[in-house]
Amino acid sequence: MNLTPLMKAAMIAVRDCMGAQPGENALVVTDTGKLAIAESFLYAFHSLGIDATLMVMTPRDHHAQEPPPEVRAAMLSSAVALLITTKSLTHTHARVDATNQGVRIASLPGITEDIMTVGAMTADYQKVSELSWKLTKLMESTQKVEITTELGTHLMMSLIGRKPGLPPDDGIYREKGRWGNLPAGEAYIAPVEESVNGVVIVDGSQSPLGLLSAPIRITIQDGRAIKFEGGAEAAQFERHLQSLDDPNAYWVAELGIGTNEKARVTGNILEDEKAFRTIHIAFGMNTDMGGKIESKTHDDGIVTNPTVKFDGKTILDHGNFVI
Repeated sequence: MNLTPLMKAAMIAVRDCMGAQPGENALVVTDTGKLAIAESFLYAFHSLGIDATLMVMTPRDHHAQEPPPEVRAAMLSSAVALLITTKSLTHTHARVDATNQGVRIASLPGITEDIMTVGAMTADYQKVSELSWKLTKLMESTQKVEITTELGTHLMMSLIGRKPGLPPDDGIYREKGRWGNLPAGEAYIAPVEESVNGVVIVDGSQSPLGLLSAPIRITIQDGRAIKFEGGAEAAQFERHLQSLDDPNAYWVAELGIGTNEKARVTGNILEDEKAFRTIHIAFGMNTDMGGKIESKTHDDGIVTNPTVKFDGKTILDHGNFVI
């Protein structure tokens, strides 16, 4: 792979987003599926005079699966770590423990050359940060959320006693213990699990399936997905959850709102969940964001053009921000 087109985005990540400095020890974690892209970040560190190490592992089987012990140990001993992986390490104990120890971390699961050259990594991150913080502040004071779409989504949930992800996933991870995704661009919160009721129509993409050819209708009762309807992909997603042999995989874990105007819904969940005019509902693990669900997975479903109300006040109107 020609790394030259990737170096601009890699430098933005290392220099601007992470604020990496000479004298810090940096780590790039990758797997055999993302090795070529990971090298651009390694070279970006080196070009700034930063001592960086590249660790390569076998791709994980699913999102939130723990990395090998050697990788975990290296993460804990680093000042800054970039996780350039096929499956996400975001919702792992290794990432949480490293964050608690003060490591600055950016997770880039599923990152592609396209995202780095024309997609969400090309955004104005000052604008991304401003909108992400505005939504986060609104979430802090919200008790009830209602989500509807013209396709039939009607979902209610409580945020009482829950705090949004602070700081939000705005792409600026320069302070000790800061972490998030790159590309960035979302405000997110773990709702009160048992309070989530209704129907969500996932019509954009669904982790781990990718871009959907037909919507998936998921019925949620007291916080758990109890019915999956639609085409073959609905059955495929249900089989994925069944294959985990993990009853906690059915719990609603997260509500997220995309804040990156350069992000697109392409089937790559890393970029999809950041896109304007979308929200995402995730199932599985959320202890890392203030929830109470331990799970083997964390699977996001993208809902396009939603209307979202915080305590009756419209925040998104058919996908358009009105704040």
